[in-house]
Amino acid sequence: MRFLTFAALPKREKMPRKDRYMVNISGEYQGDLHCLATHDPSGSQLTTDAPRDNQGRGEAFSPTDLVATALGTCIATTMALVARRHGVELRGLKYEVTKEMSADSPRRISRLTTHLWMPLPKGAAPHNLLENAAHACPVHQSLHPSVEKLIVFHWPA
Repeated sequence: MRFLTFAALPKREKMPRKDRYMVNISGEYQGDLHCLATHDPSGSQLTTDAPRDNQGRGEAFSPTDLVATALGTCIATTMALVARRHGVELRGLKYEVTKEMSADSPRRISRLTTHLWMPLPKGAAPHNLLENAAHACPVHQSLHPSVEKLIVFHWPA
């Protein structure tokens, strides 16, 4: 197997723009379909692996798993921000995102179904605002229109 090597890339100067917030994620391909990514502001790291159905071992999140993870955490966080503004705590909110890949080429996410189990009854929170916030989260808004995005709310009685 041949390996390509690259000279170290020069450190890019980080120029913040006033019209948007930027965060750098840096990474390295470590071979055998694994990558190591670093969240530059915090130093937190995560690894990825290709999924079993695409030549990987499935030992870590795949890149498309991270898209599903980003959607679930973004929905929960955006809803919590809205709830906080209304004096409501959403601690205990649970979510599950099911990612479905296309059967045809090119390989892509075709559907993301998010279930949210709310920690309090519908009447105890501004439910319309919370449900609207879920659909307005930045990840939801950033996904390609061809990705079907379903959100199911489960409110306790």
